[in-house]
Amino acid sequence: MNQAPERFTIVPDDYHVPYAGTAEDGRKFFLSEELFDLGSGYVGLFLWKADGTFDEVRVDKVRRSEGVPPGQAASAGADDPVASRLAELGKYVLEPIEVEPFSVEVDGVTFGWVGSQFDGIYSINIEPGDFIAYYEPWDGLEYDT
Repeated sequence: MNQAPERFTIVPDDYHVPYAGTAEDGRKFFLSEELFDLGSGYVGLFLWKADGTFDEVRVDKVRRSEGVPPGQAASAGADDPVASRLAELGKYVLEPIEVEPFSVEVDGVTFGWVGSQFDGIYSINIEPGDFIAYYEPWDGLEYDT
């Protein structure tokens, strides 16, 4: 049975992880416009200190794209909030980051990378929306959607 990792790796890609890397101030970041819960969409900027420990989450509530089935991630088409959040990072580098899981509540909604176990298999899932799940070996090269 695998166990919860102290750290896991997020690798940027062209699918659900377009923005992960290191900000100008040295902090690690992950930015997504695909976060969602019941009827709401979010742009979320997750920040960790340079050593990979959790720092803060910055959230913008946006309209969820119409016609997207419940439980399915989709781009919110929120170019302005994404551009604003990227600008907050200063000069940034898209690259793999090794960070700790965390969760925080913002206006009653859980945001973060949350661990869970099912049938003896541990995973770390993005919230809200649970559309990315990482598993052992925690190297960020593959995830389930």
